Amino acid sequence: MEGLSRKLYLKLPAPTEADSRSSEARILSALRELGYEARMTLKVMRKLYPLCEKAGWQLTASLAWDGSCWVLVELEAGDTTREHYGLAVDLGSTTVVARLFDCNTGKCLAEDSAYNRQIAFGTDILTRIFYSKDQPEKLEELRRAAVGSIREVLEKLEKKTGIAPGGSIQLVLAGNTTMVHFFLGLDAFCVFQTPYAVQADRPGFLPAAELELPVSGYVYCYPGKSNYLGGDIISGMVATELYKKEGISVFFDIGTNGELVVGNREFLLCGAGAAGPALEGGVVRTGMRASEGAVERVKLTENGFELGVIGGGRPKGICGSGIIDLLAELFLAGWIDLRGKFVPEKSEKIQEKDGMYAVEYAPGLFFYQSDVDEFLRTKAAASTMVEYMLGEAGIGMNDISEFYVAGAFGKHVSKESAVTIGMYPDMDREKLINAGNSSLEGAGRLLLDKKILDELDDILDKMVYIQFGAVDDFLELMVAAQALPHTDLERYPSVMKKLEERSKMQKTVSKKTN
Repeated sequence: MEGLSRKLYLKLPAPTEADSRSSEARILSALRELGYEARMTLKVMRKLYPLCEKAGWQLTASLAWDGSCWVLVELEAGDTTREHYGLAVDLGSTTVVARLFDCNTGKCLAEDSAYNRQIAFGTDILTRIFYSKDQPEKLEELRRAAVGSIREVLEKLEKKTGIAPGGSIQLVLAGNTTMVHFFLGLDAFCVFQTPYAVQADRPGFLPAAELELPVSGYVYCYPGKSNYLGGDIISGMVATELYKKEGISVFFDIGTNGELVVGNREFLLCGAGAAGPALEGGVVRTGMRASEGAVERVKLTENGFELGVIGGGRPKGICGSGIIDLLAELFLAGWIDLRGKFVPEKSEKIQEKDGMYAVEYAPGLFFYQSDVDEFLRTKAAASTMVEYMLGEAGIGMNDISEFYVAGAFGKHVSKESAVTIGMYPDMDREKLINAGNSSLEGAGRLLLDKKILDELDDILDKMVYIQFGAVDDFLELMVAAQALPHTDLERYPSVMKKLEERSKMQKTVSKKTN
């Protein structure tokens, strides 16, 4: 692998009166002969004696790329080249996920995750931004929470593999602009406030020790494009290789915010905007994150609701993928209409509760009209971003080769349900691709392939950014998209076909009953 680190075994001649070069010069010269012009850290200099003599001048040098040259960051006795490791981290606002790689083979040895400890200071990013604004001591709390979260995941990886974090030479981190600011101890209010000139968008390679992470070399932070289009999306570009493709692709990372890229190797049109917390279970009365007890799958049958519950126990609430299934099933069954309003005469499970209609989808758990309305606003925002961007580029849905949906949400949601409610476009399902955690995937790819660094500037230069909040008719387009699946029904022929089939089935059942 030609990644961001190297481990090289050196068999050096011992010093003599005829060759009295320093230990430093002797090692750097040997590396030069292997094609590596490097410098040595003070930490390694302090290990030279007595390590070199005890090892009989047979040593393994760990080299880390710092953005401009190779740096000798670790020196070990004997041949340890087989123990060559690196780390990739996705620093999310809710969850931190990391992978440990064997940098000799490129194999992922283990993956683990932990909740971001910053949640204690606010479940949403905006709360954290205001919490730490012009408050250095509170900003330090958020920085330590981010670092502590990463260290927690690295400790989990060590328990799984027996490989200590210090055995890794490099760590590549991807996260949105706010998360990277907090991780580096930078005030993030600039992300939220006009003119949106952030503190740093290309921090690059930073010594791991300065960031209080137990890695021997450097931490590389993926660059961002703008305040709302961060390194996690650029990493997603690397993961999907959208910027290399001839055909036009769409990349959509949906969460509380929606980040969107449309393009190919010729152009990249990108934008970001608020989607809403409903996708992660927020603002829904019985909503919750995708954890144990959350309803993640819903099917409406003649016998009632069939539920898929994370962990298999009693349902405690419903998460984003479950909500989309629920809305799709209610719509196809005619329990909610095109406007998303409940039709109470359709089922006794639709009850009047707290001054509005609601459906009981599990014992004691209700989904309210206000929940439906909130979710439809969220799905309308997401689908309108796609509609507007394609319109700006003069691209029709038939021109799209691949439609990538990234993030935890895209990983678990049903394609059919998402199309049914109009969150995804009605297109060939094979073109709808779950990109998974593309932020983490892209971090791993860069760790293992140093040449990708040269491609990042090209990606950023190609990107033309649109701020959806500044688009005059964006709200008008959203209103049209709040219908199920959309005001323009011709855009969703497969959904119309499903509705016709359901209607025929219901009429057949009704005739048999009568």
